[in-house]
Amino acid sequence: MNQHILFFEKLLANNCFSDEATRQQYSHDETEDIHRVPACVLKPSTVEEVSQILRYCNENKLPVTPIGARTGLSGGAIPLEQGVALSMERFNKILTIDEKNHQVITEPGVITQALQDTLKEKGLFYPPDPASKGSCFIGGNVSENSGGPKAVKYGVTKDYVLNLEVVLANGEVIWTGANVLKNATGYNLTQLIVGSEGTLGIVTKIVLKLLPHPTESLLLLVPFFSAEQACEAVAAIYQQGIIPSGLEFMERDALVWSQEFTQDYSIKIKENHQAHLLIELDGFNMDLLMSDCESIMTVLERFETDEVLFADSQAQKDKLWNLRRKVAEAVRSRSIYKEEDTVVPRFALPKLLTFIKSLEKDFGFKSVCYGHAGDGNLHVNIIKGDLSNEKWDKELTSVIRRLFEKVVELGGTISGEHGIGLVQKQYMDIAFNSAQLNLMKAIKQVFDPNDILNPGKIFND
Repeated sequence: MNQHILFFEKLLANNCFSDEATRQQYSHDETEDIHRVPACVLKPSTVEEVSQILRYCNENKLPVTPIGARTGLSGGAIPLEQGVALSMERFNKILTIDEKNHQVITEPGVITQALQDTLKEKGLFYPPDPASKGSCFIGGNVSENSGGPKAVKYGVTKDYVLNLEVVLANGEVIWTGANVLKNATGYNLTQLIVGSEGTLGIVTKIVLKLLPHPTESLLLLVPFFSAEQACEAVAAIYQQGIIPSGLEFMERDALVWSQEFTQDYSIKIKENHQAHLLIELDGFNMDLLMSDCESIMTVLERFETDEVLFADSQAQKDKLWNLRRKVAEAVRSRSIYKEEDTVVPRFALPKLLTFIKSLEKDFGFKSVCYGHAGDGNLHVNIIKGDLSNEKWDKELTSVIRRLFEKVVELGGTISGEHGIGLVQKQYMDIAFNSAQLNLMKAIKQVFDPNDILNPGKIFND
């Protein structure tokens, strides 16, 4: 590897790192406790540098793992040992904001919230808002097709990507589409790259469509005496013809643990509160939002709920959203755990939750569930707690496989927004048959015949 590092040092000057500390730093993301130490870490800043790196790696069959902010939860940014970790953090510029056409061209290393805040100053809105938006990169969002709470009304990352500049495995640079809202010209390469987890090419520029930024919002926190009823209420709200901009489910322990983690006890949780729905409405006319809010309250009368909290200030709205966004960190701080990113049709949420609780009894573990209930995306945290290492190691895979089989039986799939990466690839056979998997592998072969781009991800071979 030494001769290869010499090439990279000559190409990138002070942005090739082979020291132990840097290699360890880039050996993991937020996925459990998995580390794979790369041979070197490269930090290019131009498309020409990325092109030369990939051309060289392709000729020498060196594995390359694209790395963003390392906030992922499926191991997509964990590099192969002795491979190249290609950090995109120096691609950190917002290049063009086209206010007339409601578009932005950005590099992939821009932090998602920084992009959103910059656009908001101009009255523009990029809706996808993953929980890690304050630290994740927009390029990582493209790679994983990220969602977040606002996906229920506005869609996920793929719904906003118009065009991508991509460096292919052989170093060739292409644009995948056009900067237009409609495009029926040939295969949709743009959407093929979105969600491909860095296995087909390296994204160096992103063109996003934008919306006008909503000027009004309402936020409600609804306590339920039954978690299953909270799930049932989700579909009932939509059947009323209301489309919230956020509809989040939090099982009791999810909110309690988040309060303890943040030391924010401003929300009273009673002993008989089993779950909460956090419901947001947004738009441009407060009278219309209030009308929708009244309709939601009418729907909720069918269910056993306690007093609904209406956030009466922006500060209270921020507190409620912070509690929701901190749930994952709160769970992580409590125990060894395994988080699964299940998604089912929203009407099937009560059945999924009931099944999860039956799995708890069968296997003797604890679960904490929360997520984007409005689009059927339930994050299932399997908690190790006091389970022995032997039982945890022996039975966890069986638990997950049974969970995913039920999810697919209910019409869902095994990942809504976290991706497959390294840790979920062994379950791909549940979601896809051999014909589907072979077709995906054939696409990978066309883009990357030497299998240098993020190898070992998505497919279990």
